[in-house]
Amino acid sequence: MRHHHRRRSPVFDAVTPLGLTVRYLTLLAVLAITVGPMLWELSTSLKAITEDVYTASPHLLPRHPTLGNYGRVGRLIPIGHFALNSALVAVIDVAGNLAGATAAGYALARLSFRGRRLVLGLFLSTLVLPGEVTIISQYQTVTRLGLGDSLLGVALPSVIGALNVLLMRNAFLAVPAELEEAAVIDGATVWQRLRFIALPAVKGTLSVIAILTFIGAWDDFLWPLLVLQSPDKLTLTVGLSYLQGAFTADPRTIAAGAMIALLPVLALFVALQRYFFRGVGEGAVKG
Repeated sequence: MRHHHRRRSPVFDAVTPLGLTVRYLTLLAVLAITVGPMLWELSTSLKAITEDVYTASPHLLPRHPTLGNYGRVGRLIPIGHFALNSALVAVIDVAGNLAGATAAGYALARLSFRGRRLVLGLFLSTLVLPGEVTIISQYQTVTRLGLGDSLLGVALPSVIGALNVLLMRNAFLAVPAELEEAAVIDGATVWQRLRFIALPAVKGTLSVIAILTFIGAWDDFLWPLLVLQSPDKLTLTVGLSYLQGAFTADPRTIAAGAMIALLPVLALFVALQRYFFRGVGEGAVKG
């Protein structure tokens, strides 16, 4: 296998005071942009009602920390019920993507059939269109299927993602073809090759798909807002909008609701982070 040597940067790679300074400054800038807003939301959610959050010189650390804002969220909206609705939608989407993207990705990577390049081109073409372009046709399809105002209707458009299919295809292509050729000689069927040879080698990519699909389904706001009308079927992101009234809006309560919605995503990432970082590199280089 040909090895490509990466061109080294004299500023970032050099172990010198200047190189270390540039590295840490870059890291601090990235942390400020990505983690800073989350820390600010956490700080706001812990501030007491007597503390002014609109002051010209705001403080990151609460002067009188309190968990009362989290209890207020539970009193204003049935957050547990909304969370269960979101979890159901996320589970349907994750299960559909893990099964559907795996089967489609393996077919595009390892099976020979007429029109395979055309199908691959269709999957690639769907990535060009933003989701807002097809949202009207999706809504018409869901309503004509009788799934309007239902959690299944919310989950259906994202049950198999084109990007996930392409990720699985690249991951399967990175598995040495010699292994499957030997299995074919031994008489293994397609499903046996997929189960015992291909799937164990792409666990990392499956974890990446599971995490990204869960986050996408859990955080989606526009599509559930269009599909759902019944208050008892609202997902968490839509239900949290009720914390902002027509005339009053307490940023402490809204921040507490946002932090509650963030907890399942953090828990899932912590549980699968070992496979996630391993899966990021799967399919990048063919062995």
